[in-house]
Amino acid sequence: MLNDPFQRLGLDREILTVSQLNQRARLLLEDVFPQIWVEGELSNIARPASGHIYFTLKDRNAQVRCAIFRQQASRVRHLLNDGLLVRVRGRVSLYEGRGDYQMILDSVEAAGDGALRLAFEALKTALQAEGLFSQERKRALPQYPKKIGIITSPNGAVLHDIVSVFKRRAPHVQLTLIPTAVQGQEAIAQIVHALSIADQAQYDALILARGGGSLEDLWCFNEEAVARAIAKSQTPIISAIGHETDVSISDFVADMRAPTPSAAAELLAPDRNELLTQLRNTERQLHLRLNEALKRKQTQLEHLSQRLRHPRERLQQYNQRLDDLSFRLQRAMQTSLQQHKHSFDSIQARLANQHPQASLATQLQHLHTLQQRLVRASQHSIKQAKQNLHSLLHTLHVVSPLATLERGYSILSSEDEQQVVSTVHAVHCTQTLQARLADGYLTVRVENITPKS
Repeated sequence: MLNDPFQRLGLDREILTVSQLNQRARLLLEDVFPQIWVEGELSNIARPASGHIYFTLKDRNAQVRCAIFRQQASRVRHLLNDGLLVRVRGRVSLYEGRGDYQMILDSVEAAGDGALRLAFEALKTALQAEGLFSQERKRALPQYPKKIGIITSPNGAVLHDIVSVFKRRAPHVQLTLIPTAVQGQEAIAQIVHALSIADQAQYDALILARGGGSLEDLWCFNEEAVARAIAKSQTPIISAIGHETDVSISDFVADMRAPTPSAAAELLAPDRNELLTQLRNTERQLHLRLNEALKRKQTQLEHLSQRLRHPRERLQQYNQRLDDLSFRLQRAMQTSLQQHKHSFDSIQARLANQHPQASLATQLQHLHTLQQRLVRASQHSIKQAKQNLHSLLHTLHVVSPLATLERGYSILSSEDEQQVVSTVHAVHCTQTLQARLADGYLTVRVENITPKS
């Protein structure tokens, strides 16, 4: 193995194995290209189970194989899609097993149009999740508009194309230009302002239009502020941005997308010749239906005139009917009066039998009896209570300590009468005590204490 990968082979014939050749080539490449940046388009992306990522980086004329090992691949996995323009950083190397020339990468980032497409997809996903693209919120275009607002640049062919279509198909429609820039950073605020003004002007519909261009040229129509201004508008909006193959965020949010500005004008401009043809057909149908209706009414009139009778006959029938009903009413009233009179007599007889005078006498006698019973019961109850009270008093007197005192006993207590003396151990000699007798108190003094042996 050579220490210097740049060392030329000697003049002597030196035979290398394939492994030695590939090893020297790898060392040479890694020494010359230790860290470089390359820009190209992604293709043939492979993601094996190992976690490494392999793909081809190409431009118009050439391509190179690239590899990102698992640790770095986890950080850039979401960026890698076929067709995306990227900038990669890494070292140039060679896979010795196959002799394949390749780059070993440690960084990948979107570049140019690729970065814009990533931003486009990110905003598209976010707004779609909010429901700004849903069909439920899209408004129907007016079938016969009278006032149309056109939001576009006053310069260029777009405005001319739209006006030409309306002149040809519907010259009666009033067109109003709301001028705005349609490219560059300043266009974003101008488009949002133009949409706000147009929405307040009560147009039947709005056309948001711009001619073709690169993704960068059309980028102001991919901004979130413009998308939300379109969604906020109460006026139906047709988005006609770029060529037929160009798609913008504004197209998704708008109520309808037109492939070109001219197509947007045709969607809103009813064809005058078609309208005239429809009007003539409607006029013919109206005449036919009116004639048919007149013929039907004439036939009905003739039929009714044959069935029409003089009102005198109808009045005679009504008079006869009235007399019949009058007789029936008189008979019904007499029958009802007789029935009510019979019912009244029966109720009056029952009422006389139920007169309260007899019932009052009986109730008064019963009340007098109850009063006498109440007096006797009260007296008996009082007498019984007195007897019970005397008995309880006698029982209480028998068990009362006062009765014991009457038999000659006394109760000893301390001089302040707070404690009763029940044992000799509770007093001492010379102590003064109170002795309660049946008829009074004695103050005594302890001279001697003799406990029971």
